Amino acid sequence: MPHLFEPFAQRGVSFRNRIGVAPMCQYSCENGMATDWHFVHLGSRAVGGAGVVIAEASGVEARGRISPQDLGIWSDAHAQALAPTAAFIKAQGAVAGIQIAHAGRKAGTSRPWEGHHSLSNSGGGWEIIAPSAIPFSDSYRTPQAMTKADIAQVQAAFRDAAARSIAVGFELIELHAAHGYLMHEFLSPISNQRTDEYGGSFENRIRFVIETARLVRSVMPDNKPLWARFSCTDWIEGGWDIEQSIELARRLKREGVDMIDCSSGGIAPQQKVKAGASYQVPFAEAIRCDAAIATAAVGLITEPMQADAIVRNGQADMVLLARKMLDDPYWVLHAAQALEQPAPVPPQYLRAF
Repeated sequence: MPHLFEPFAQRGVSFRNRIGVAPMCQYSCENGMATDWHFVHLGSRAVGGAGVVIAEASGVEARGRISPQDLGIWSDAHAQALAPTAAFIKAQGAVAGIQIAHAGRKAGTSRPWEGHHSLSNSGGGWEIIAPSAIPFSDSYRTPQAMTKADIAQVQAAFRDAAARSIAVGFELIELHAAHGYLMHEFLSPISNQRTDEYGGSFENRIRFVIETARLVRSVMPDNKPLWARFSCTDWIEGGWDIEQSIELARRLKREGVDMIDCSSGGIAPQQKVKAGASYQVPFAEAIRCDAAIATAAVGLITEPMQADAIVRNGQADMVLLARKMLDDPYWVLHAAQALEQPAPVPPQYLRAF
């Protein structure tokens, strides 16, 4: 079986190892523009040896940002602001990826360290949209139910965001269909109570995601991979679950999606998450086995031997780390030492290793 430091290839892209930096919102933009913070934050993890570094959820339109300080990709200027970061990541030997997203009914909120609640229009917020006019919680504003025109507009925004991202040097696009944001809101019966062809049955609830993936794939070169992040379960009785995730993965594979990034939760406050070390890995394993598509495992993966075992045991093709990468940008180099594997140490840092 492959191991954590064995290369991995998809389409025309080669990853130097099976370790990635998961997309993590930094809430550090003004009008969606990337700053030096993003260059240093993402670039340092590439210097630290990751196989792929994925830029945070980037709003495909201004009203699709989680907060007013979120990253955007809704114009050429936003894409150009990210171009130096993508180039630097690649220069360090990592694959430069970007997650494109729309926050739906969870948009227009304050930053986590400022309370993470809906903002009024006068307080920096804006009118929000979702599949149905159902608020995320009592402290969130009620969204406007999307019209057919809204759906077409947002899908086109995803397509254009992908094209811009590829044009400025990103080699991998990830669709954000997790954590209670817009794509996930269409998938889950908890948040989608539409009565048209985008709601009700499983076939209808997956329609928005399938159509959007098809549009995005249509503007991507054949040699660039397309990923999708799922919440594989809502952790709520009667919500989205792993069986539906497996079937959606099968459908997306036919649309040209190459990897499922397997997370969970986020659709509603009443979720009951059973967290623990590697608690989401079984989702990645089930989708990899039953849908016959590559998967990435995430969630409380912190130790080198733990991460290596996930790959060696065939539970996932890659592991993506988030909080651990915030704690230690050089986790990959330290893991290579612990596992007695060659480490991609930059020559400038050899004295430390």
